[in-house]
Amino acid sequence: MVRYWLCVTNEENWRVVKKRLVWGVSGRYRAKMESVEIGDFLIFYVKPLRIGGIFVAASEPFTSTEKVFSSEGFSEKEVFPYRVRLKPLIVPDKPVDFKPLIPKLKFITNKEMWTGHLRGAMRTIPEEDFNLIKETIMGG
Repeated sequence: MVRYWLCVTNEENWRVVKKRLVWGVSGRYRAKMESVEIGDFLIFYVKPLRIGGIFVAASEPFTSTEKVFSSEGFSEKEVFPYRVRLKPLIVPDKPVDFKPLIPKLKFITNKEMWTGHLRGAMRTIPEEDFNLIKETIMGG
């Protein structure tokens, strides 16, 4: 069964994702990463308040200690070793504003304190939220 993931990253690591077509998380999110399957969809939320694009998981999750991601704001030794290879689906030239989506997204249950729903590196979201974000990115 296909899953839809919202992946939260900063600007620097978003550039790494786009360039190297790989997403990585720390040990804290290992179990989530290990449940990603080929064909799952990953939406990238780029802090602050933007949707960068949508990718498809193109590999099984794997582990690598190659330092490709920025550890700014994390431990200097953090390499985000739990990874998955990606295939771009929709990556607009300019990121899409996230704020107008907040009232419409089901996974954001507390509309006033919505940032709490974006604290982790990755989480699953309902298919209808995925479709709404996808339509928004495509300009529909």
